[in-house]
Amino acid sequence: MTDTEFDQPHGDPSGERRRADPGSVWLREEPARSRPTPLSRERIVDAAVTLLDRHGIDGLTMRRLANLLDVTSTALYWHVKTKEDVLDLAFDHVFGDVPLPEATGDWRGDARSLIRDWRATMLRHPWAPGLIGRPMLGPNVLTRTEYLQSALARGGLADPELTVATRTLANYVIGAALTEATWRRSADPQAQTQARRRITANPADYPTLNSSGHLDTDRWSDDDLFERGLDLILASTPRQNGA
Repeated sequence: MTDTEFDQPHGDPSGERRRADPGSVWLREEPARSRPTPLSRERIVDAAVTLLDRHGIDGLTMRRLANLLDVTSTALYWHVKTKEDVLDLAFDHVFGDVPLPEATGDWRGDARSLIRDWRATMLRHPWAPGLIGRPMLGPNVLTRTEYLQSALARGGLADPELTVATRTLANYVIGAALTEATWRRSADPQAQTQARRRITANPADYPTLNSSGHLDTDRWSDDDLFERGLDLILASTPRQNGA
């Protein structure tokens, strides 16, 4: 495999999978390594997260990763097959930064604590929300999903309500983090303010957006809106016994 093949951008515009695509790193058996190498998968992933934090998804190439590790690109092939592997591994790695709270008698409080930290972690790594849609099957993701579902189950939820509540909370935190990260990554720091001015300049076209303060960062902070939304979702997630 050449560096050019290895460094293809994330996502295939044609929508076609490459012929040599080995599939998700989480769904295949990895062969035992018969030759010792100075690298480990952990070192590769740590370096990849560093590059992703600096340059984003498009800035991660296997050549740049090899340079940071002071190895050849070929040396990486002993541990990862493609850039897609690296992205999946890096995404799960940062999920490991989301603390697992001690379970308490307050299941809503437990779920709230996890979701808050989930958002904070993704905002510290603003490239991470952009990887949603990939297989979320890594051990760190699954462990935290297990925690969330167990909290909701302690609240009395069971299928299908348990699945619906889990997806609602996950989609909420992912969507919020993606929206916030998008504004933060904007090359123009005034982009959101300019967007708000466009709304206020056309009150006849956007009467509700004007009155609700849509995109008005002076009126509503992202933190405040997130907390209000989280409270609303959890308050509308009743126990099956009606509590």
